[in-house]
Amino acid sequence: MTMTKLLAAASRSFTTAFPALVAACGLASGVAGAEEWGTIKGRFLYGGDAPSVAELKADKDLEVCGKHKLVNEELAVGADKGVANVVVFVRDKGVKVHPDAAAEAKATKVVLDNKDCRFTPHVVVVQTGQPFVIKNSDTVGHNSNVATRNNPSNSLIPSGGESSMTFTAEEAIPAQVTCNIHPWMKAWILVRSNPYATASAADGSFEIKNVPAGEVELQLWHEKAGYIGEITVGGKSEKIAKGRRKVKVEAAGTNLGEMVLAPGLFQK
Repeated sequence: MTMTKLLAAASRSFTTAFPALVAACGLASGVAGAEEWGTIKGRFLYGGDAPSVAELKADKDLEVCGKHKLVNEELAVGADKGVANVVVFVRDKGVKVHPDAAAEAKATKVVLDNKDCRFTPHVVVVQTGQPFVIKNSDTVGHNSNVATRNNPSNSLIPSGGESSMTFTAEEAIPAQVTCNIHPWMKAWILVRSNPYATASAADGSFEIKNVPAGEVELQLWHEKAGYIGEITVGGKSEKIAKGRRKVKVEAAGTNLGEMVLAPGLFQK
């Protein structure tokens, strides 16, 4: 019998002979000590009539940019009152990262595109060390000014070109990305050291997967409101100091429900 088989047999014998001790110490496979992960989800709603969308006027490269309907994207509220681009991320330092999420980040390239004379997506999330590319799908050149505190850049990107970079340190809040050639263009980039960050979709919904079970502290932020200081859930108002909200992550999943944001939050 090989040494591996001998050790396995000994382990089975010990487990059979002393089940209570094994359970107490978490020695058996799948007993206490097994790591659990959960998904955090929720939805942000605008607490009033959806504001009208202001159109933006292109005053450069009109033969290209003048063809597109450009709008102010600072506050995007859908017909169903969903608030897009609310940034949500886990603040906890040293939070444990799910192995699948870590592997995915290394293999996934994050892309911010200059397309139709606007940035897409409006909010982009990238991890430290993760490949990040700014590309230009338009037929005119763009200048992408990334105003991060760490590794800022200001690159001229010709039509069909791209600029690559990586970040070595995370940022506390999103940094602005602008185009010096076309001043109406604006986006935001959030750099974090883990994958637990996202921005709400057009319908206001968001989801952060594979968060370690237990209590974590979320950061809520929006470009127009800054730190989200108050939400209403189920008709009950909740103050949030500096946009920080502690939540308990369950292995079965944690749904924060519909969080209503008062119009006054965005009038800063």
